[in-house]
Amino acid sequence: MFSVDLTENAQLRPLEPWQAEEFLAHMDRARATVDRWIPWASVSADLAGATATLQRYADNAAKDGQRLYGIWLDGVLVGGTMFVAFDARIGNCEIGVWLEPSATGRGLVTRAARVLIDWAFRTRGLHRAEWHCNPDNIDSSNVARRLGMTREALLRQAYPWNGVRNDTEIWAVLASEWK
Repeated sequence: MFSVDLTENAQLRPLEPWQAEEFLAHMDRARATVDRWIPWASVSADLAGATATLQRYADNAAKDGQRLYGIWLDGVLVGGTMFVAFDARIGNCEIGVWLEPSATGRGLVTRAARVLIDWAFRTRGLHRAEWHCNPDNIDSSNVARRLGMTREALLRQAYPWNGVRNDTEIWAVLASEWK
């Protein structure tokens, strides 16, 4: 298994089904913060749900699609990043991230997302990376800015959460713009 150092005490590694118990413990710590932004947080509420979430990403990675990676800080799973969408045929991907409160403010999400985008562009030859977030999620919009992305659109009332329709911002960076 590979591991990419994000800082001297933080690593980015694949997050796989065999890690479901660790993932569930992490989700239990993070759920109150991330449930509104990450649609699968609430369905990963028990070991079966956590395993199913990790298995779905493993199956999609085997098909050259979605992928899921964890962020470990001092040996503890504290967040992650993923290819929400990955289509090598058309050259587009979407990056998603999450982090539990204990690990915020360290630049881990920005560094981890940069690793994924860099791999998508330089190794896989993709053309476009997108970032979707609720405009109320200022931290997420700020990461998109730090990654050099451009805000391209606001999709009004694009998805429901807890009975309320929410907006989505679309940010993107092209391979030709990537530094």
